[in-house]
Amino acid sequence: MDEPSKPSWFERLGALLTHEPETRDELLDILQGAFQHNLLDADALSMIEGVLQVSEIQVRDIMIPRAQMDVIDINDAPEKFIPIVIEAAHSRFPVFDKNKDDVIGILLAKDLLRYYAETGFHVREMLRPAVFIPESKRLNVLLKEFRASRNHMAIVVDEYGGVAGLVTIEDVLEQIVGDIEDEYDFDETEDNIILDRGGRYRVKAITEIEDFNEIMGTALTDEDYDTIGGLVVNRFGHMPKRGDTIVFDGLKFEVLRADSRRVHTLLVEKKMPVPVV
Repeated sequence: MDEPSKPSWFERLGALLTHEPETRDELLDILQGAFQHNLLDADALSMIEGVLQVSEIQVRDIMIPRAQMDVIDINDAPEKFIPIVIEAAHSRFPVFDKNKDDVIGILLAKDLLRYYAETGFHVREMLRPAVFIPESKRLNVLLKEFRASRNHMAIVVDEYGGVAGLVTIEDVLEQIVGDIEDEYDFDETEDNIILDRGGRYRVKAITEIEDFNEIMGTALTDEDYDTIGGLVVNRFGHMPKRGDTIVFDGLKFEVLRADSRRVHTLLVEKKMPVPVV
């Protein structure tokens, strides 16, 4: 006699959803219950939570601010900006006409190969049209537009039409699936703390507090916790998600990568003390 087949993953999840949730919080509670009953693993839960959140997140919440953008000035010769392209290692670069303070297009790094193969190379002829979007655009809407237009980058403008930053399709997808790692990603490096171009520090959560204090010049206590990740989670009072921030002891901590079980990477910024008037 054949044994009855085990219920599928979807059937088991459906059993939990028999009582239809009336709010998003109720749905999240059900999903948390599915995770606790081993019907969902941590990665699946994190991705589902990301899908539910993208409709609430605006571009301004995840964009790369203008001050941190790697850009090319159309008035510069290739010999001047190619080293910048090599160091940044991006696939696309906004091209500014800094005389007019305006983005005039997007340059694909691969198109620069023509500089070495052709005579009479002109950057303007290589530019792709730039897409401009408002800071308030929701990520779920932006993702649909990226897919429909096959664009991978958009320039974010403020209410006055000025450039506020940029956002890529990778930035949007990372809100769902977590950091998309490549050969340049911080998690693959041996160093636990790295200073970025914006003057902030990318810190692995496994960094011991003693090492963190030595490099950062701080005096955080390690009596109760060994790692900076453990200390930060304790200060939050719950398991934080990507993008969550907290400030204590003169430092601002932003969660760069986390799942339902632990924090992986933090962005740390030293906060200037407020002068006493």
